[in-house]
Amino acid sequence: MGNSVRELADRTPAGRDRYVDLLRVASLGTVVAGHWLMAAVFADGQVGNLLAVLPELQILTWALQVMPVFFFVGGFSHALSYRSLSRRHDAVYSVFVRARLQRLLRPTMVFVLVWGVAALALGGRDGLAGVALRLVAQPLWFIGIYLAMVAFTPLLLKLHERWGWAAFGALALAAAGVDALRFAAEVPYVEFLNFAFVWLAVHQLGFLRADGRIGRPAVLAAGGLAAAAALVAFGPYPLSMVGMPGEKVSNMAPPTLALLAHGMWLVGAVELLRAPGARLVARPRVWRGVVAANGVAMTAFLWHLTAMLGVYGAMLALDLPLPAPASAAWWAQVPLRFAVAAALTALCVAAFRAFERPGGSRPAVSPGRFAGPAAALGVTLSLLGVLGLSMVGFGGLLEGRTAVLIAVRISAPAAVVMALAGWLLVETAGRASRARAV
Repeated sequence: MGNSVRELADRTPAGRDRYVDLLRVASLGTVVAGHWLMAAVFADGQVGNLLAVLPELQILTWALQVMPVFFFVGGFSHALSYRSLSRRHDAVYSVFVRARLQRLLRPTMVFVLVWGVAALALGGRDGLAGVALRLVAQPLWFIGIYLAMVAFTPLLLKLHERWGWAAFGALALAAAGVDALRFAAEVPYVEFLNFAFVWLAVHQLGFLRADGRIGRPAVLAAGGLAAAAALVAFGPYPLSMVGMPGEKVSNMAPPTLALLAHGMWLVGAVELLRAPGARLVARPRVWRGVVAANGVAMTAFLWHLTAMLGVYGAMLALDLPLPAPASAAWWAQVPLRFAVAAALTALCVAAFRAFERPGGSRPAVSPGRFAGPAAALGVTLSLLGVLGLSMVGFGGLLEGRTAVLIAVRISAPAAVVMALAGWLLVETAGRASRARAV
């Protein structure tokens, strides 16, 4: 591993934007640490949220809710990738989808299969085991949103190339319109449209970054922060930029205009740090660390909640002291819990990291007539399956739990089948489309 990382780092093209890679690693690492910190497990095995125990900490989510940064980086990378593939392949859509999703879907499907088998083996459980079967699937919503971003990249990139900032503005106005219909007119179900409008608007900022058109990041940061503050102070939006248990309105699920403003402030902030960040990642040792982390980032993200719940499960099983969340003793345990969770995550990465490595495929003789539609269908099935599973959890494989996803009721077994079928379609269509050599 060490030699391969060193070789990859040494082969980095001179023109590569290393700061973007640093942002990808840093944003996912912040999300992992945030999840570990927010998990408040009680002595009876029930899991709460630290931000509910200490509401005064919710203001910290304005700096630590960094998922918009990851989606911003995704937009940047997708723009460069699609344009590069367009110059080399006839059936660019199916090749693009497979190229962007291979390192995402393969480790995700392994995670789904492993936890699916574990759920069937455990059966219906109470306490922490039952909670784990539900909670470990929740971060899969992020995978679903990312799938949508990949699927819509060709269309939205064309809009960006024609309209620039106006394309972002249109998505932002659409998000504002959805919130107006939701809160002022009380139109039912309309709020779910903002899963697309809000996150795709953040993604669109990545296109602007790819073309060097962000402009003045200080204006973007100050404007986004002021807008978010005003919306929270005078609108129906909560303070927390992450979901809270029992809240009537969440800025995250579904996303709100306040979360979009928060994303704008974060994008402006990371752009302001671009010069020092670039100097940092230019150091060989730092860059090798970024390369190594990028190679296992998705695997670590998928398994990090499994690791933290494993820590708490071991403490309960061994009858170790489990202080009340947010107590002085609880805070004193945080470094040790983090260290053990990091070690367990590293074990999971060692076991499953091979599935995150991009697989090869032989070029096909022809692109395949239906490669594009097959890839689009595959992305759609995977998206619906992953989102559905994030809502019902792995416990639903035995309990018959269902959830409404885009007006369709979906069960855990159906979600697993859809996710796997979609992944196979993406793989098959992408392989059959590698038609024209460079």
